[in-house]
Amino acid sequence: MSKPAIVIIAYNRERSLKRLLDSVAAADYPDEEITLVISVDRAKDGSGEATRKLAEDFSWEHGKKQLILHDENLGLKKHVLSCGDLSREYGSVILLEDDLYVSPAFYLFAKEALAFAGQDDRIGGISLYNHLLNVHVREPFAAIHTPYDNWYFQFASSWGQAITDTQWKGFRTWLEIHDNTELAAKDVPGNVSSWSDRSWLKYYIKYLIETDRFFLYPSVSYTTNFGDEGTHASEAVNDLQVPLSGRREKDLPFSFAKISGTRSVYDAFFENLPLKRVMAGELKEITGEDVAEKDVTIDLYGYRADGADTRYLLSSRALPKKILKSYARQLRPLDENIFADLKGKDFFLYDLKSAGQKPRVEKARRILYDHRALRAGQLFTVALYRLKKKF
Repeated sequence: MSKPAIVIIAYNRERSLKRLLDSVAAADYPDEEITLVISVDRAKDGSGEATRKLAEDFSWEHGKKQLILHDENLGLKKHVLSCGDLSREYGSVILLEDDLYVSPAFYLFAKEALAFAGQDDRIGGISLYNHLLNVHVREPFAAIHTPYDNWYFQFASSWGQAITDTQWKGFRTWLEIHDNTELAAKDVPGNVSSWSDRSWLKYYIKYLIETDRFFLYPSVSYTTNFGDEGTHASEAVNDLQVPLSGRREKDLPFSFAKISGTRSVYDAFFENLPLKRVMAGELKEITGEDVAEKDVTIDLYGYRADGADTRYLLSSRALPKKILKSYARQLRPLDENIFADLKGKDFFLYDLKSAGQKPRVEKARRILYDHRALRAGQLFTVALYRLKKKF
């Protein structure tokens, strides 16, 4: 089994870097030599000496420590790519940006996940972060729970990720052709394609979509994101904070599902892909005709573009199309309502080729489902806060 190097990507955030280094130092590791690399980008204004000194002074007790102190400002995209390129030297790397914080078991999970992923070419990388927020619509998200320690997502991770040399090489080869090209397409979420060209992540996500690969995600997070002020954020935010896995026995193995062996598989829109197969079977019963999975679009969050390339659409949106069946929004997570065939009037299975009466959608019920309970005073406070931030 490989020994991934830990690569920390730092800029001009001394407090953030110290917090991350403290959590890395307190984590559990196998009894073997582990390399720690701290790569510090040069600040544009020439500041950042305190950050560099912190990296130099940090004591690493588990193996070799390597410092990379850049003389010129690379910018986040080039900096991350250069750190990913270290996978060629070490065979695999764990990349940690400086506003993260790690679980005591982050290395144990990453090491076993990398070994498992190396057996499947469709796995394009490992995430150490577990999403609990659909970043496209800013609504709660949860992947369906299974007996395994993982799920799959066609969405690369920048909040703690592990990659093998082979996985990184596949992305870098693709990027040589597609770097700085237009990413807007129906299979790419508009939120992703609109990200700045300084983002390396949006290209990795497009690579996964185009090559039909997935990131392996943990069922419980091994990193959390403080969202500190930096290149892509004007101020610190807390909406990306997630609960961390605690300590575990070093010899306790993880259990990983294959992509073909779990229903917890999601596309880049946070939509469950195995639901397409379920809906195809449901449509055959309704219409009496064979329906292919490619003829069904899943849109539980109501985020996809208005026009679907398929004839059938399962969506939370109210459309003037023929409704073949409807489902409730009661079980958690969202997709469990469809798997359980729970009747209701929150999700609608449309035949887009036939006109119909537009259904009435209770928006308040959706909000209360997401947030469970909100008092009137809380709603006013949040609305006022958002207005202040906007203007």
